[in-house]
Amino acid sequence: MGAPAPLPAIRDFAAEATDPGHYAELGPGWALASAYVVGSTGLAMSGRDRDVNFVAGAAVAVLSEVLRTLGVNGPCVQFGGDGAIAAVPPGGRSAVEEALSALVHWSSVEMGVPMRAGVVGVDELNASGLDVRAALQDLGNGNSFGLFLGSGVAVAESWIKEQPARQVTPHPGPLPGLETLSCRWQPVPASRGTILCVIVDPVARGSAGVATLMALQAEIEAIVPTMDAAPLGRGERLAPRWPPSFRSLRAEARTVPKGRRLWKLLSALSKSLTLLVLHTLGRRIGNFDPAIYRQVLAERSDYRKAAGGTRFVLDVTDAEVEAIEALLERRVADGAIRYGMARADSTTITCLVGDLAADRHVHFVDGAGIGLWRASVMLKERFGKAG
Repeated sequence: MGAPAPLPAIRDFAAEATDPGHYAELGPGWALASAYVVGSTGLAMSGRDRDVNFVAGAAVAVLSEVLRTLGVNGPCVQFGGDGAIAAVPPGGRSAVEEALSALVHWSSVEMGVPMRAGVVGVDELNASGLDVRAALQDLGNGNSFGLFLGSGVAVAESWIKEQPARQVTPHPGPLPGLETLSCRWQPVPASRGTILCVIVDPVARGSAGVATLMALQAEIEAIVPTMDAAPLGRGERLAPRWPPSFRSLRAEARTVPKGRRLWKLLSALSKSLTLLVLHTLGRRIGNFDPAIYRQVLAERSDYRKAAGGTRFVLDVTDAEVEAIEALLERRVADGAIRYGMARADSTTITCLVGDLAADRHVHFVDGAGIGLWRASVMLKERFGKAG
């Protein structure tokens, strides 16, 4: 079996991310993989919210690399704050399950963060009248994020969480791609007022649900153009500091075997110091320009995404928060959507840097205190689980 055809590319999120015409419908043979942290409440209360983000980023890193080894040109994987979801092409399920087993083992043993993961076949979802569409948010130079539409996404995640038989058994194994993960940036304070994390799912399935998301996207863009509410701005809000926090260094060191951890630690300290010096002096080294890097980092952050429904991490004013919340409440009253919302005072960043010299890097953002997860808790407490 040859490599799967590339998924459609989305370049203008506001105009295209809720348009099913820009997605491919996944059929039999495809699957959805999901990995998520267990006990996020306790971890957040004990100050380990950044560890939760890091483990979620680890899931993206590992799934992305495994899919590349299967010949996937542009892995469709998405960061969710406390977990990740991926589109698995035909023939790739066993390799992904093996990687997830190793990931769950690593997360528990090395990070002390309990995790579960599993895979659901799209044919099972289709048999239940559920659809799944996937696309790639194209960020240029082969960098991309996975985007998903369709009612099957939330249901697949709920099946994995609620049915232990669908969950992989943890065991040690190789974790390709894990060493590319880091989280050295300090949280970035809100610039316009509040970091708002929003999760919206349509009530209706199929084309009616997608039409609801399309209309809602336009209404939110009328309140505040989401590009203008990017939580990292154009990169000007990013200020390197040295040394990075002990927690971030400890997490990064644990992405490699024990015999290489001191080298990993020294490398992280050296790279972060170099970035600080170049930033302070306004200098570049070779082809690396720290000002351009910060700008591109902001552009390649996943503050807008689709995972069955719409997800945002936005820097907004108090007036914009009130307007967005009023809009969402009107759509709830219409019976059109379910939503969750959480506020934060800053944005956290987890980085996936494959090859900086080759301009291969993407960055995952969340509201401080696992804002996306807190928004999902609000949604479930108010509206119940997906089904």
